[in-house]
Amino acid sequence: MQKRITVNPGVHFGKPCVAGTRIPVQSVLELLREGLSFADIIRDYYPDLEPEDVRACIQYAMDVVAAEDIHLATTP
Repeated sequence: MQKRITVNPGVHFGKPCVAGTRIPVQSVLELLREGLSFADIIRDYYPDLEPEDVRACIQYAMDVVAAEDIHLATTP
């Protein structure tokens, strides 16, 4: 999965994209949030993607959240 997502400072200001494309992970995730299926995303928006690319976008987001440090503030 990690080979399917790349970060290049010269592409979309360094935002993660599907490897070999200029398709940002965020754009794919936004379409998923709207309820589109993998097939709809590929057919209607990004015909160069494969279902594994969409899965890689989800996995990338999961990895970012898993690595995030959460600091809870105490209430006075």
